Amino acid sequence: MPTDLVQVELVGAAEDGVPQVVTCTPGDAGTVVVGEGGDLPRQDSTVLAQLGFTADAGATKVVALPGADTDHFWLLGTGDADERAWRTAGARLVRAVDDRLARTGSAGHGAALQLWLPPTVDPQQVSALVTGLVLGSHQLRVTGSDHGPRLGSVALITTATYELRDAVRLGSVLGRATALARDLAGMPSDVKSPQWLAETAERACTEVSGLQAIVRDERWLADNGFGGVLAVGGGSSRPPRLLELSWQPAGATTHVVLVGKGITFDTGGISIKPAEGMHLMKTDMSGGAAVIAALRAVAELELPIRVSGLVPCAENHVSGSAYRPGDVVTHYGGRTTEVSNTDAEGRMVLADALAYAVDTLSPDAMVDVATLTGAMKVALGLRTGGLFATTDELAQQISTAGARVGEQWWRMPLLADHAEAVVSDIADLRQGPPGPGGITAALFLREFTAGLPWAHLDIAGPARAEQGYDEVAPVATGFAARTLVELVRAMAPTASRPRLLQTSPR
Repeated sequence: MPTDLVQVELVGAAEDGVPQVVTCTPGDAGTVVVGEGGDLPRQDSTVLAQLGFTADAGATKVVALPGADTDHFWLLGTGDADERAWRTAGARLVRAVDDRLARTGSAGHGAALQLWLPPTVDPQQVSALVTGLVLGSHQLRVTGSDHGPRLGSVALITTATYELRDAVRLGSVLGRATALARDLAGMPSDVKSPQWLAETAERACTEVSGLQAIVRDERWLADNGFGGVLAVGGGSSRPPRLLELSWQPAGATTHVVLVGKGITFDTGGISIKPAEGMHLMKTDMSGGAAVIAALRAVAELELPIRVSGLVPCAENHVSGSAYRPGDVVTHYGGRTTEVSNTDAEGRMVLADALAYAVDTLSPDAMVDVATLTGAMKVALGLRTGGLFATTDELAQQISTAGARVGEQWWRMPLLADHAEAVVSDIADLRQGPPGPGGITAALFLREFTAGLPWAHLDIAGPARAEQGYDEVAPVATGFAARTLVELVRAMAPTASRPRLLQTSPR
């Protein structure tokens, strides 16, 4: 199970007079020298060169501190001081401190660290730093052994506590949301059945006041015509579920529905995947994990906007009861789909959820998130999500939200030239038409949105990482959770949004 995440708080001054971490940028040496007797850092234009420290984003160095109350302090580079650099710096600092604690044989858990913030720091940089600190402490390990000594808390030292307090809170919430998405996506699938995913999410979300969760079982799904979810989950001995989350604060008028693919393991079904790389299919519910984590974060921030989350949970397996190529499946609402490839299961479950949202929730806008197509990995690589949208406004809101929280999106076209390819000769729709795979998948899903403002986020690439970078962890990255939270923040009524949490351009 995951280790405890580092706790971050804002304080007015160092408790013992000496900040243990000092930030610095390339060419700016005015924040790196601790004066005699434990004074706060003072200017010295030569210290970086003397120490051989580049101050690149995330660079760390332990420096001896004779004559002070502590035997060393840390230099932390923030690069060119943009928000991504601060996020990277926070994550790498925590990892470096944990590594030092392990190497020096420090005993116990919960070590504390004090970090001095320069007077020029702005709320966006602080929020990014805190997100990085939290994510640097995240680690999912299924083990019976002790994790060893780890950093427990970071105190941010500043004279501007009031102006930055909400930035610290927001950064912490965003970091915890990403960590929760990583935990859910990274959990091995021998544990993570559809029932486990839905019920674990239910427990995590209902810990937050005002956030409601309902788990629907396979009987309810059958009674209500969720043919796509039942077809995909029919090959597994572990039946499907539908998780429905609801945040509805008093007076909220705008309603956004988030839908996440919750395939807890994907063998490909009868159209079975190659063995190589199949172990990563435990993360095929990364879209659902992002939605779950985002709903919890929205409730923690008490955003004045109604948000619903739908996560259809199923395991796509191989057996005598698995659905087949050539089958015709009836979705929620009666529309039918001709199956051509059982490994295109994500769109089958999302179609049911989108149709259900239109029919029962009356949303103003919908966004679905899924590890949907290998084609998107080919087009955009492993660090950029594909963005499809029916309105320019929604597309711009998502791109801007992603940029603010360090997640990159690239808008893809909903090409009219391929719309006819989605039509089937035997059913209403064809599941896997020829043409560009990411685009035709999005066109298929659009058929279930009833013309509402809608966006489809294909995160097949960035939901997984072969190795860690910046604040990103290997395997399950938690990608899209922060974007969804920031999107909802931006869509919330400005007049009733907490003042220091208001979205504004840099």
